[in-house]
Amino acid sequence: MPTTAPAFADATASDSALRRFLFGLPGVDAVGLEARAASLGTRSIKTTAKAYAIDLAISMIDLTTLEGADTPGKVRALAAKAVNPDPTDRTTPRTAAVCVYPDMVPTAAAALAGTGVKVASVATAFPAGRAALDVKLADVRDAVAAGADEIDMVIDRGAFLSGRFLKVYEEILAVKAECGPARLKVIFETGELSTYDNIRRASWIGMLAGADFIKTSTGKVATNATPANTLLMLEAVRDFRAATGVQIGVKPAGGIRTTKDAVKFLVLVNETAGEDWLDPHWFRFGASSLLNDLLMQRQKLSTGRYSGPDYVTVD
Repeated sequence: MPTTAPAFADATASDSALRRFLFGLPGVDAVGLEARAASLGTRSIKTTAKAYAIDLAISMIDLTTLEGADTPGKVRALAAKAVNPDPTDRTTPRTAAVCVYPDMVPTAAAALAGTGVKVASVATAFPAGRAALDVKLADVRDAVAAGADEIDMVIDRGAFLSGRFLKVYEEILAVKAECGPARLKVIFETGELSTYDNIRRASWIGMLAGADFIKTSTGKVATNATPANTLLMLEAVRDFRAATGVQIGVKPAGGIRTTKDAVKFLVLVNETAGEDWLDPHWFRFGASSLLNDLLMQRQKLSTGRYSGPDYVTVD
């Protein structure tokens, strides 16, 4: 994919050009956005569709451990769960990926070799992103060299909020260049961007710079993924593909804990971006605790009994 979609090459020619483009985007009707997200969240689905939705949601999860106390043993256990989420039912789908810090990538890569489950690594001084560019790029290089299939980077929110949009764009470009074959997810930390207009502008910066995914959050702040901010990002990727032919994925992360939550987000995807995004290649959940509830609901559908949390592993 080109670093900048040809239809928008002029928009990134200079800081002033990018600013004009971003402030020329339609303003977000916050009331309308939240009302539509709430309305779509009330949709109910039939039992057969629910079974499909549960399996689809499981296959979209980036099973994640991003703690200072992470150990190789914890990462190997998480990898085993990603490959075989429910040992009592081998028909349970595998998750999309396991996401870890860069130093844990070798452990995850060894544990997941040949399984089809991707290794994702956060990078660029996650979660704050407060580091020099050369340090951030070294972080990415190390993760890719160690076997990461996907890189989850954080944008420089300080630069964005102070209006240095071209700096944010150029940093994403530089990270993308270091990713090689690895897919790049660009995290905005929507809870720190203050307004829906800012989330729309950040989405377009990420897409113009060559992101493979745009991602709401790190999961490390008070406000993470919401139906409204995810709906806004889904509208952005839909509009970007309509203008350029380039499809970009979306990853809401943080705060999605129940099967009911997951189904709401899948409805948002279907009704906003369309069926093409109902695939783990184009939509992910950054929500490890979600998996256990999905497994319990899956067991209830297949057996008629609710097994309870003691029947799934605690991550």
